[in-house]
Amino acid sequence: MTESSAYDVLIIGGGPAGLSAALNLGRSLVRVLVIDADRPRNAATLNSHGFLTRDGVPPHELRRLAREELTAYPNVEIRSRVRVAALRSTDAGSEVAAPEGARFEAEIGRREPETTVTARTVLLATGLRETLPEVPNLRGFYGMSLFSCAACDAWELQGRRLALIGESADLASRARLIGRWTETLTVFTNGSDVVTTAEEAELAAAGVAVQRHPIVELIGDRGRLEAVRLADGTTVAVDGGFVRPEWETELSFLDGIAPALDDDGHLVTDRSGRTDIPGLYAAGDAATPGPQQLIVAAGAGARVAAVIVHDTIGVATAH
Repeated sequence: MTESSAYDVLIIGGGPAGLSAALNLGRSLVRVLVIDADRPRNAATLNSHGFLTRDGVPPHELRRLAREELTAYPNVEIRSRVRVAALRSTDAGSEVAAPEGARFEAEIGRREPETTVTARTVLLATGLRETLPEVPNLRGFYGMSLFSCAACDAWELQGRRLALIGESADLASRARLIGRWTETLTVFTNGSDVVTTAEEAELAAAGVAVQRHPIVELIGDRGRLEAVRLADGTTVAVDGGFVRPEWETELSFLDGIAPALDDDGHLVTDRSGRTDIPGLYAAGDAATPGPQQLIVAAGAGARVAAVIVHDTIGVATAH
């Protein structure tokens, strides 16, 4: 064990939550290591919205600016395109000689474990893995005229003919939300039975149509969605819209550590970001309630950073 492999806080995930936490921890003289696999969920998004002073910034540019700012803090280290292969408690029979106070050890590397680091505290900011409905050529429109976040992207689509594509039980609720920005909305269930008869009647009363047939093709050019073609031969003209992905946490690297999860698989924390495992915190999309705007995730990272500092020295926090 070398001195360089021992950290106060290990942050797993280099999105807005992880980088915001790293900035605030760095300013608090904490020795931080950020591990970033560099595979963000919003990689397909050309521009992100709702982030004060950065409205419309490309997500990769926001990450670049954040990393650039962190270079001012020599106590913050970022390792990119690296993943955590295993995270375990130091009292779980490890052969690594952990320094006093270290609760966790992590095996990290690009493809296979290459080195082991230890940390007193770990912040899980891993985000979520996203699975889109099985619709032909959907990826060709995602992030350009089809989006997943109404709060993030509905402003640019307001007043247009919109589609909502999904196979989840909350599809009707999402339709009611998206209806705020348009008077012409069609819900496509892609052959799934996720909108009840009562929900369909309620949506119809609000002017929202429901199409239940499987989607055979999305029609458009250069990322601009123009129509949805169904298995029964119907073609519905649209000018863009939203898709409801399925999300799941990627926590397979937790070796013998089993923090509490909610029914949707998100990490359960208290209002300060603490999981039920001492020294293990969570922020961002991986934590309840799940997917969030970038500015909300960044705020959560900053909040948890303050809590970690206070917890470390035993000072009561108002957070």
